[in-house]
Amino acid sequence: MSQPRGQLIVVGAGVIGLSVAWRAREAGWVVTIVDLHPSRGASWAAAGMLAPITEAHPAEPELLRIGLQSSQMWPQFAAELTAAAGQSCGFRDDGTLVVGYDRDDAEYIRRLAEQLQQWQLPAQMLTSAQRQEFEPALSPQAAATLSVPSDHSIDNRSMLGALQAVADRRDIAFLHSRVRSVTPTSVELVTGEVISCDAVVVCAGVDTPAIVADVPVRPVKGQIIRTLTNTRTGELITRTIRARVRGRSVYLVPRRNGEIVIGASVEERGRDTSITVGPISELLEDARLIVPGIDECELVETWAGLRPATPNNVPIVEQRDGVFIATGHGRNGFLLAPWTADRIVTMLEGAAA
Repeated sequence: MSQPRGQLIVVGAGVIGLSVAWRAREAGWVVTIVDLHPSRGASWAAAGMLAPITEAHPAEPELLRIGLQSSQMWPQFAAELTAAAGQSCGFRDDGTLVVGYDRDDAEYIRRLAEQLQQWQLPAQMLTSAQRQEFEPALSPQAAATLSVPSDHSIDNRSMLGALQAVADRRDIAFLHSRVRSVTPTSVELVTGEVISCDAVVVCAGVDTPAIVADVPVRPVKGQIIRTLTNTRTGELITRTIRARVRGRSVYLVPRRNGEIVIGASVEERGRDTSITVGPISELLEDARLIVPGIDECELVETWAGLRPATPNNVPIVEQRDGVFIATGHGRNGFLLAPWTADRIVTMLEGAAA
């Protein structure tokens, strides 16, 4: 670790807050994380797709730019995290398949392939034989398949566990509380206690606007399903499957332990985190059409989380009135964790110089 920089408080212990805390500790800061329920919220519910290419949209060039930058950082980030934690963080570099179920879905996939080709991003349409070779469990009725080899995935809960282990090993302190307000050099807890420090980073997701005024972040609900393959037969799928089924989107993300995460709804429901029949039923129906073997999987868990979204889907990573902010990552929190942590640490070092 570098020479001591000072006392840093990180508000929020999701993937962004934990990643910032780890990298700041490595840079020499003495770090305290404040969160009533560390490693829960949106990070606990996430699928962990690292997918800047298949998430790309022509209207979001800045998000694509930083997503590609962060994606390139991921192999080293994962290796360093695994070494620092002494346990796997669940990084997989098997790639992604984008599947269209019917003719209209296939046309959508072909247009996507053309767009990626124009952007000079790696993607290849597969023949039926190639698709069968890549993922035998895919339905033979699927009308089109696009391979995107550089879109990867991370086991979100394994990564959160690794970040927690690093915090323990690096003497990063945890304070289990909620935050009422912050200044550049202090944090006020809901109990009224005020803690002094040298710098503050707010990584509180959908709770950020309650702590820092005028931060344009809103909650977007996402419901998600976790299933478990019969481990005696091995993994049902080995690559992330992003599918379009009769105009609806669904994804299936495999884990090394045989789990498959199926998700996720996109709902403007405020702070509602209830599990509802409609979205869960649609996700299961579409997943079964793409990978029929899902029928034989055990249904382990359903979950709902609140993604912190901004109006333009680009995260807010900046210094505002002396307070550092890292929030609004939407569906890309895990993808953008390396980029965000690096950017915040660079900003902290610049402010401390």
